[in-house]
Amino acid sequence: MKSYLAAAIQMTSLPDLHHNLTQAEELIDLAVRRGAELISLPENFSFLGNEEAKVRQAVEIATESEKFLKRMAQRYQIVILGGGFPVPAQNGKFYNTALLVSRDGQEIARYEKVHLFDVDLPDGNIYYESQMIVAGSKAAPVYKSPDYGNLGLSVCYDVRFPELYRAMAEAGANVLFVPAAFTAFTGKDHWQVLVQARAIENTCYVIAPAQTGQHNSRRQSHGHAIIVDPWGVVLADAGTEPGMAIASIEPRRLEQVRRQMPCLKHRVF
Repeated sequence: MKSYLAAAIQMTSLPDLHHNLTQAEELIDLAVRRGAELISLPENFSFLGNEEAKVRQAVEIATESEKFLKRMAQRYQIVILGGGFPVPAQNGKFYNTALLVSRDGQEIARYEKVHLFDVDLPDGNIYYESQMIVAGSKAAPVYKSPDYGNLGLSVCYDVRFPELYRAMAEAGANVLFVPAAFTAFTGKDHWQVLVQARAIENTCYVIAPAQTGQHNSRRQSHGHAIIVDPWGVVLADAGTEPGMAIASIEPRRLEQVRRQMPCLKHRVF
């Protein structure tokens, strides 16, 4: 593992596939110009807003999203994570899928979100992801990259389930992805503290790209894409506008924290 710059992209995706992919490419280009080698896009990067339209276009969204990620990886010679897009499953439903792609445009890890966001929030918004999404049945993968560390994949609501991340840490993860579209209501209280907790308890870097702003008349995201170090220090925060959090991932810092706070070795249960 080497030292490198990682970017957590922040977007305001709309129910418009081609608009979103154009926005994503502009931000990827900017991140590369700033020196980023590992770039991550948020959940629903390619489509967000109108669920009925998403269902109608799901096959196109899945196809174009995957093509886009592979094209960006090859064009810019980066490793890229597409944080979540619908991939057809069965019975007219879909998997919420995160895809990690290598510099040569090859899929190197795929994760189907296992925890589905079915909640009634106090602000009056109701979210039932399971109405159109099938929960994944496989453990979150850890891709072991000689250059970028052992990369663990998750998606958004997963961040509330620490056992998922502990399993990845046990599998060797030292960099965790949490691409998200956190609601404005929950994000203001829970987003940063949850991401920091996952970093601290597993002594891992956490790279958390995010959605921000208004996606339609009812859907609003919190923003604040962040990168957190293994001690829980927020290295970069994208605020509330489209853009990115960009920071250096340092193997020496990882080794230092794990040496000084070897909690993973001290586990009893």
